[in-house]
Amino acid sequence: MACLSQHFTGLRCPPLSSSLLSKPFSPKQSQKPNFVRIVSAVAISNAQTKERLKLKELFEEAYERCRTAPTEGVSFSLDEFYAALDKYDFNSEIGTKVKGTVFCTDNNGALVDITAKSSAYLPVYEASIHKIKHVEEAGIVPGMREEFVIIGEHEADDSLILSLRSIQFDLAWERCRQLQAEDVVVKGKVVGANKGGVVALVDGLRGFVPFSQISSKSTAEELLGKELPLKFVEVDEEQSRLVLSNRKAMADSQAQLGIGSVVTGTVQSLKPYGAFIDIGGINGLLHVSQISHDRVSDIATVLQPGDVLKVMILSHDRERGRVSLSTKKLEPTPGDMIRNPKLVFEKAEEMAQTFRQRIAQAEAMARADMLRFQPESGLTLSSDGILGALTSDLPAEGLDLSDVPPAEDS
Repeated sequence: MACLSQHFTGLRCPPLSSSLLSKPFSPKQSQKPNFVRIVSAVAISNAQTKERLKLKELFEEAYERCRTAPTEGVSFSLDEFYAALDKYDFNSEIGTKVKGTVFCTDNNGALVDITAKSSAYLPVYEASIHKIKHVEEAGIVPGMREEFVIIGEHEADDSLILSLRSIQFDLAWERCRQLQAEDVVVKGKVVGANKGGVVALVDGLRGFVPFSQISSKSTAEELLGKELPLKFVEVDEEQSRLVLSNRKAMADSQAQLGIGSVVTGTVQSLKPYGAFIDIGGINGLLHVSQISHDRVSDIATVLQPGDVLKVMILSHDRERGRVSLSTKKLEPTPGDMIRNPKLVFEKAEEMAQTFRQRIAQAEAMARADMLRFQPESGLTLSSDGILGALTSDLPAEGLDLSDVPPAEDS
């Protein structure tokens, strides 16, 4: 005992609370907290089960409604729903035409928004029917809205490839067919040649002009870079054949060259005896004697190759293909072509009209002379120079035209 007392000597214990000592021990008090927790867990579990059952009932009800009456309570019909799908459905098949807006350009082409899942691309070589180095040369800039045609698809990212060139080719063929039907003359620039003829560009299409259909005797090298008047011989889009004729165009132009008409021409070359003038693909001769009323000793002092001037048609030999021209008849006063050619060109139409009136008066006098000596023809000449039947108020021997004054000399 003495040993035990020595071991416990010096140990101190905290004092007991008086409240604990005053309350008797009860085993029920130590079990109450565990009981509360169990009851709470059971209540939460029951609430979750009820919520799950409620959700299950809602899903089953919704499933049954979708199965038996899918459109009940919907503000639009099934047909309207399908129409909306068709409206926004995108057709990406090759050959389909789509509207798009350019939103970015670079050295190789342009990105286009066509309301598809991804952007489409317009390569520079598909941007125009003409050869260009940048899409902006064809007027393609951000913000431009245009119709394109789908020509392919990039396998890497499924983006579409667009073209304007294909649409422009279709339009060019359509224009050529229309121009052929109207039988009109068009201009074509010679851009190439082969052993059979030359190649000329018309509305962006390469047309072939056989040498047999070229009116001049110029070589292919001489024609390169020049524009020729042309008419359509064959327009076949399926076979990609465009055949043209310069001879048909020239024949049509020559038929319109009337005596006394004023045309614009370009000086091609000078010779000691005159100047050759190109008047719409036809070479006419302006003889040195028809340049001015005043004597021209050196043509080079008046005209130079490349000069553009107005000339009047004096004569046209269609069989020999020769056209005689004059600026002399267009001079308001003698020598104006040497001193003031600008005035001559300004007054050209007016002076040509005076020339034509003189020609008409001369022809009228010739017809009148014929009637004077042949009254039995039953025709007379009116005051307008028109032949007609004799009337009762005219003498039977015909008209007396001795008082008609001669045409005034300009």
